[in-house]
Amino acid sequence: MIDTKIRYELIEMGNSRFSFFLFHILFLCLLFSAAPDAQAQYNTNRLIISGQIAYDNQDYVVAIQHFNNVISGKPYLYEPWYYRGLAKLQLDDYVGAENDFNEAIKLNPYIHQMFSARAISRINLKKYTEAIDDYDRALKLNPDERGYWFNRAYCRFFVKDYQQTHQDLDYIVGRWSDFNNAYSLQTEVYLNENDTATASKWLDKTLEHNPYDGSSWSIRGRLSMQQKKWSVADSAFTKAIHYQPRVVNNYMYRAMVRVNLNKLRQAMDDYDKAIDMNPDNFLSHYNRGLLRQMLGDDNRAIEDFNFVLRHEPNNLLALYNRAILLDRTGNYRAAINDYTRVIEHFPNFWSGLMSRAACYRKLGMNNQAELDEFRVLKAQMDKHLGIQNRWSKSKLREVRKMSDVDVEKYDQWVVVDEDIVTPQYKNDYRGTVQNRTVETDFMPLFSLSYLPYQSGIRTSQPIDHELEAFNQHQRPLRHIFITCKPTSINVEMTKSFFTNIDSLTTLISASRDVKTAAALLLQRAVAHATTHNFAEAINDLNDYIAIDSLSSLAYWQRAFCQVELSEFNTSQGMEGRLRTAVSISDLETAIRLNPQNAYLYYNLATVYALQKEYSKAVDYYQKCLQINPNFAEAQFNLGLTRIFAGNKEEGLKNLSKAGEAGLYDAYSIMKHYANEKK
Repeated sequence: MIDTKIRYELIEMGNSRFSFFLFHILFLCLLFSAAPDAQAQYNTNRLIISGQIAYDNQDYVVAIQHFNNVISGKPYLYEPWYYRGLAKLQLDDYVGAENDFNEAIKLNPYIHQMFSARAISRINLKKYTEAIDDYDRALKLNPDERGYWFNRAYCRFFVKDYQQTHQDLDYIVGRWSDFNNAYSLQTEVYLNENDTATASKWLDKTLEHNPYDGSSWSIRGRLSMQQKKWSVADSAFTKAIHYQPRVVNNYMYRAMVRVNLNKLRQAMDDYDKAIDMNPDNFLSHYNRGLLRQMLGDDNRAIEDFNFVLRHEPNNLLALYNRAILLDRTGNYRAAINDYTRVIEHFPNFWSGLMSRAACYRKLGMNNQAELDEFRVLKAQMDKHLGIQNRWSKSKLREVRKMSDVDVEKYDQWVVVDEDIVTPQYKNDYRGTVQNRTVETDFMPLFSLSYLPYQSGIRTSQPIDHELEAFNQHQRPLRHIFITCKPTSINVEMTKSFFTNIDSLTTLISASRDVKTAAALLLQRAVAHATTHNFAEAINDLNDYIAIDSLSSLAYWQRAFCQVELSEFNTSQGMEGRLRTAVSISDLETAIRLNPQNAYLYYNLATVYALQKEYSKAVDYYQKCLQINPNFAEAQFNLGLTRIFAGNKEEGLKNLSKAGEAGLYDAYSIMKHYANEKK
């Protein structure tokens, strides 16, 4: 939904937010000159202004950190809640943004911009009724804001209150006759009411007011597609692309039109362009696969359907198309697998059965082939069914909605279910961290390491009182850090670490004092773990614990090494449960020795989460967060745990908090799961 915001100017806050920002700067300047205790207030205001500057430079994660600092000290101020919500909005964290706007409105319910901003987050969450309520309240505070009138009409359109939408748009056109978006939305409303004649009239008015509006030309193209006026549609989409060259769907629609005009090479160029602009565009890959299939470019068509199936493994129509292509290219066993998956969902899909039977015969599996052929023969005798038609000229003019899973429509072009507007392509730029690709995995365990923790945005290092005492009193050869995601080790670092291990070995051999030897053993265990030699690290830790059984650091590190070995064993197909049980026991012992160490609870929770014991994992993550509520990694893993356990709503809230705390990979994960179908 963020793209629809771009198309219809859902946040028409450019000038108003800038003036609101200038107002605060002037207000703060006056405050500094008048207040005797200006220092504390100055620090707060400086953070707010720094956050605003970061926001205006699209450094939204940095902005959130500034507002976090203000909120932690002065949670009764509405501005940081509001501004942090705006930053989250830009990161597609609509749940977190709505929560921040809720807090801001509680503190000051007289700022109309905050109701508008919350409405935007609710629109993106498809809470259109609640968004309408927000615009009602915003209009009471500022009835002359054109954007609020339009956005409320936009929401009413989505709740299918067409009569009220028409009334609102008539009011807007009567008061602001030059507002082109009102004409455009009016066209959309009539299109959805299947009143194409009236829609055409409003579209003419739209283009009369602004003949350079690419979105309106896109609507003209779609309307012409419905009327099968292919040449008109081609011309309209060409103009739309001329005025808005970064809108992906225009290329996809023009490609469909050009297929019907037999401009196949140009259609392929349009699909290629759409995918170059947005490599993750599902529909472009699907439809390009169909076009390649039609042109006999079977191997590259398979690549497109492979992409589709990586994103939607249960897309049966893509499966069937890939099965046909695999059949053509001689990969009969893979084709049989795909045919079988389709037939399992559609047992009476006779074309699929006949195709699978043909593959069986090519492989010499005549018994299986005869079973499929008998099923089809019996059905034909009972119902006189014919075999499904293959590609034909008439098929090229047929399309299906994305939600239509009728397998008989396997070779029809796909369009989105509700394409009210043509989404604007958004290129990656600094600040839009939610568009980065990240793995949906738990954050790893915390451990002792010679490598500092580099978490991206934060500069502070994790600390523990027992480790600090060790570094201070034992004076290790290298400072020991607490880390979670250590950086890769280069050649020079590797040599240095192995030299360190040799030095420690020499010192251990020469030591005649038990306590000194124990300290050296712990250092060498950390060095071994840093170089991924977990078995040797465990041996050193076993010796250390035999000397000092009250050190939580040793149990902590040994548990980490056991988990790493367990994960490796599991990846190699070996049993890892015994090591996991040992790691759980070690962490429980470490917690008894150091009950205020949040990292120990985090590690224990993560071990349970990796074992899919989500209930226990949630309990320990919550204990961890009781000690340190700002523990970003714990919020992140708790969010994933809850999502995997089926509690998606609470999980997204935890991921939002992880993003607040600086772990901005959370926004990519949130975007994935927020858009995931149930």
